[in-house]
Amino acid sequence: MSNEDSEKLIEKILPNGDIYVGNFEGLLPQGMGKYSWVDGTCYQGEWEKGKMTGRGKICWPSGATYEGDFRGGFLHGSGTFSGVDGSVYTGSWRMNMQHGMGCKSYSNSDFYEGFWREGLQEGIGRYTWSNGNTYIGNWKAGKMSGRGLMKWANDDLYDGLWLDGLQHGSGYYKFADGTYYFGTWSKGLKDGWGTFYPCGSKLSYQHKRLESFRYNQRALSFCAGTSMNPEGHRSRTFRLKKSRCGRWNISRFFRSSGRISHTTTSFDGVWNVGDSCRSFQSQDGSLTPSSPDEDDHELQDDNLMASEREYMQGVLIRERSLTPDSRMSHKNKWRHRIRIKQKGPGERIYKGHKSYYLMLDLQLGIRYTVGKITPVPMREVRSSDFGPRARIRMYFPRKGSRFTPPHYSTDFFWKDYCPMVFRNLREMFKIDAADYMMSICGGEGLKELSSPGKSGSIFYLSQDERFVIKTLRRYELKSLLKMLPKYYNHVGNHENTLITKFFGLHRITIRSGRKIRFVVMGNMFCTELRIHRRYDLKGSTQGRSTSKHNITENTTLKDLDLSYVFYLEKSWREALFRQISLDCMFLESQCIIDYSMLLGLHFRAPEHLKSLLEPQHAQHSASSSAGDYVDTPTQGEMIIPPKGLLLVTHEPGSVSNMPGSHIRGGTLRASAAGDEEVDLLLPGTGRLRVQLGVNMPAQANRKLLHDEGPDLAEIDLFEVYDVVLYLGIIDILQEYNLTKKIEHTCKSLRYDPMSISAVDPQTYSKRFISFLEKVFPEQV
Repeated sequence: MSNEDSEKLIEKILPNGDIYVGNFEGLLPQGMGKYSWVDGTCYQGEWEKGKMTGRGKICWPSGATYEGDFRGGFLHGSGTFSGVDGSVYTGSWRMNMQHGMGCKSYSNSDFYEGFWREGLQEGIGRYTWSNGNTYIGNWKAGKMSGRGLMKWANDDLYDGLWLDGLQHGSGYYKFADGTYYFGTWSKGLKDGWGTFYPCGSKLSYQHKRLESFRYNQRALSFCAGTSMNPEGHRSRTFRLKKSRCGRWNISRFFRSSGRISHTTTSFDGVWNVGDSCRSFQSQDGSLTPSSPDEDDHELQDDNLMASEREYMQGVLIRERSLTPDSRMSHKNKWRHRIRIKQKGPGERIYKGHKSYYLMLDLQLGIRYTVGKITPVPMREVRSSDFGPRARIRMYFPRKGSRFTPPHYSTDFFWKDYCPMVFRNLREMFKIDAADYMMSICGGEGLKELSSPGKSGSIFYLSQDERFVIKTLRRYELKSLLKMLPKYYNHVGNHENTLITKFFGLHRITIRSGRKIRFVVMGNMFCTELRIHRRYDLKGSTQGRSTSKHNITENTTLKDLDLSYVFYLEKSWREALFRQISLDCMFLESQCIIDYSMLLGLHFRAPEHLKSLLEPQHAQHSASSSAGDYVDTPTQGEMIIPPKGLLLVTHEPGSVSNMPGSHIRGGTLRASAAGDEEVDLLLPGTGRLRVQLGVNMPAQANRKLLHDEGPDLAEIDLFEVYDVVLYLGIIDILQEYNLTKKIEHTCKSLRYDPMSISAVDPQTYSKRFISFLEKVFPEQV
């Protein structure tokens, strides 16, 4: 201990061997001081009430250092962290994690500057690889997601949409020699319609405008906010909005005692980004040439006309040259097609849309109720949480009130049903409250879908397509509230249940007195693979067919349209029907009918779909038309083999183990893998976790019809496809009430009683299971 006139420094040795030298206020460090831990960690800087607060510097025995702001013992504010591996991060921190604006140089000479959120890149940012590749655009959870521009060192360039580090959505690819491809991608593979422009050909007006706008605006909007200071470092003057975040746990920096320690860390998301970029280049040979000098593209100087192409999962299945005359004849069609690509599934709700104010009301209400219920501590639901008093009611005047913000919609009343129950259901499926609100209430808005059934309900799709919002009739609302206690128990007790997952129930009353009821559900077709065919199966036959005209991938077919049977592994089939039986027993106990199995098919060899996608007359005339479609990929295109399904032992680190919004059950086991849990490995696409009802590989057999004479009539011919199945039980809110009993009586006078949908719950359940047993027969 030493005394001076201006200050009094005290040295204190703690019982555990730690040493503090500095100022005290009472018994707590206050002001400037130095703290040395027995393991060699040392902090020197400002203290407040016994905690590191203010400016300071901490050094770990590993050699890592941090110098900057502290608050309450955490790295919080702005500062510089130098890692033991040579990486350096300079920027904003919050609670020991990079959060806000910052830049990081990595030990391998990669460099990132932009926004961070809880330790991961999130928002607008620029990443420059040591090999010269550069990405500028949006990030999410440490990976390229959203709109962005990638420029490779060989001057190839892609500008468009990304998801999890891969091209996903609409965009264009520009080769170094001036060749362009405008189209859509899915998980890094070209998927859907697009236009290919060889070097020297003239871009269409729409594509030329799109190319110049996207590239220039993307580069200028980011570069304008970045400048170099006199020391040669980038100063950050970005004026960009932050986006919501993923999470990265940096708790390894800290010991359980609460003080700061250090271990070597790396941000794996960055390396995944780099690997993803390289991986999708290798998956599609036509996407990125190996060097700028290679100009052997698919169309050469003797054929400089643009071509119209259709891809499925990276496979070129159609191509037609576009002459100047054909371009003019296709002008209106391409304008329509471009609009469809920009909208994606459904119609984007924009200002002026008939549902715009209804969407605003719904988003305001969900923000309010989710924000109100989330801070409430988690607890088990009680009987009172299902009762008539379990409601949240609020009035939203346009000018705002003491409890509600001002808004641009009209005045409305909001009612939220059983908020604690639905909050627990969301927690059961690991749906984060912030993710839920951003998915439904984010800035991009909702998309409106047309109703696939006769109910007249309006369907809305969240911006990330994880949730479907459906309008309900009054009797459907009452039915859901009546069955909710038993539904909650059923979903909680059976993690593999296939019935619809409900996450919110709301009502909006507008000034005219009209009441609109909504239910938020998980979208079972928010899948990692493209759905090529979808079926709604009830087991009845009366009225269960679809018009054969204009059938597309988005058309929902019915029982009589199904020409396939599906063979599953024996243990999977047993598990499937065991769960279907449990679900049907529950629905039968609630007197529910009219439910159906929604079945989605992904064909692993999409070239097999050619006969299904084109009308018969179009197939016969295609070979003689001026603009012939080619059936086989050109040189350099990736070909997916017909037998493209491979099961491998499950590796938790290689696939996403987070429960989805449809299924939260465990990974399925396969006898072929020694009764081990398995993943589905799809060459060129990825590795998927196999669950009951999700990513289930199967063999689809389709019996061919022929009338070539009596000698061949006894021979059964089949086409065999490798498919991936997605399935769930939907439409579970129709009770067998008096109206349905009258419908059954009336229709039974005209049709076979077993062929109509309106039958008693016991009969409906047995017929439903019996029909599905024929759709999924046992292997002989």
